[in-house]
Amino acid sequence: SFSGRYAFHLWKPLEQAITETAKRISTSSLSSYYKGGFEQKMSRREASLILGVSPSAGKAKIKTAHRRIMILNHPDKG
Repeated sequence: SFSGRYAFHLWKPLEQAITETAKRISTSSLSSYYKGGFEQKMSRREASLILGVSPSAGKAKIKTAHRRIMILNHPDKG
């Protein structure tokens, strides 16, 4: 009973800290990703914007960028 009241008492500041951290993470980490409409068929330019590489990047750089994004989106699969 005491631990339940203690946990409930601590929850309010903890909830506020979690909310503030989530706001900071969502705005700063997502700002570097491509935001825009997608064409019916993906162009080389659009793919390079999504991957964060130049349109003239080599295969090795494209593979590295693709792997980085896949790990971010699917940490268990990689």
